[in-house]
Amino acid sequence: MRMIDELASGISSVGRSVLDEGEEAVDEIADAHPPVVQMPYSSSSTSPKWSYDVFLNFRGTDTRQGFTTHLYHALWRVGFFTFMDDRLRNVGEELSMEILLRKIEQSRFLIAVFSENYASSRWCLEELVKIMDWKKKTGQHFIPVFYKVEPSEIKNQSGRTGEHLQNFIEKFGEDSEKVRRWRTALEESANLIGLPFTLTLG
Repeated sequence: MRMIDELASGISSVGRSVLDEGEEAVDEIADAHPPVVQMPYSSSSTSPKWSYDVFLNFRGTDTRQGFTTHLYHALWRVGFFTFMDDRLRNVGEELSMEILLRKIEQSRFLIAVFSENYASSRWCLEELVKIMDWKKKTGQHFIPVFYKVEPSEIKNQSGRTGEHLQNFIEKFGEDSEKVRRWRTALEESANLIGLPFTLTLG
């Protein structure tokens, strides 16, 4: 439990810093405190199956240059060996997705960063389905993070989330198994206790 508590604490710290001080201010803090080289938690794990401590699932156009990148570096600073997809899609779509889904299986903790345009990405949704399925199968720890989006919007698939899903419904059909799996994964993940970071956070 100590590791999951430290992980949640690290996420909370980054989220509050980005919202309270702005991303540029957090960049300055990060530059002033370079990463501390530590032994990753996975290296001391008694289970050899973990290749990573943390897998980050996120919408790149929303948070790659801000919150998620800050979170990634913050986790590394305290010793969490973290996987963040930033180059894999250059090797081809099918191969990239296969690799990403395998990374989920190899990660001890799974984090989904929900944002305004999260549901516009088929990649994000496919990863989320895998995360939820793998969580049920293995009991892996999963932390949903809601960045500038209300958990209720993800759960009820309203607002921008609903608009994005409607685009997929028009493309694949209302009864599409693919769309059904995506909607179920969104609802189930938003039902879990997560970490909300909205502009009204006090």
